[in-house]
Amino acid sequence: MDSVSTPRISANMLDAYVGQNVIIVGKVMQLRGDSALLDANGQVNAILNLESHLMAGNAAQIIGKVLEDLSVKVYNAKDLGSNVDYQVAQSVVDITQQYKHLFVFENTSGMN
Repeated sequence: MDSVSTPRISANMLDAYVGQNVIIVGKVMQLRGDSALLDANGQVNAILNLESHLMAGNAAQIIGKVLEDLSVKVYNAKDLGSNVDYQVAQSVVDITQQYKHLFVFENTSGMN
């Protein structure tokens, strides 16, 4: 059964979520054409869509699919501004990973 939730992760967890949708919060270190480099407890290469409007130096939340090369194909990106506590964001990741049974929901009805 496939997971229907979108777990919060950081860069060091990408390899455990290949092929899955995830949420990542990190600082935009660099913008390069259709991609962005985020610092989310490590580097994340985010492949942006046309609706992504991020600013270097600001925080961003991305929702996307982890690809085999450990980049993330972004479905949704939100600029969170410059006043983000990255330690709190990482604490949320840590807690949701520690207590997965509270945050991961399975599709039990057979519907998507």
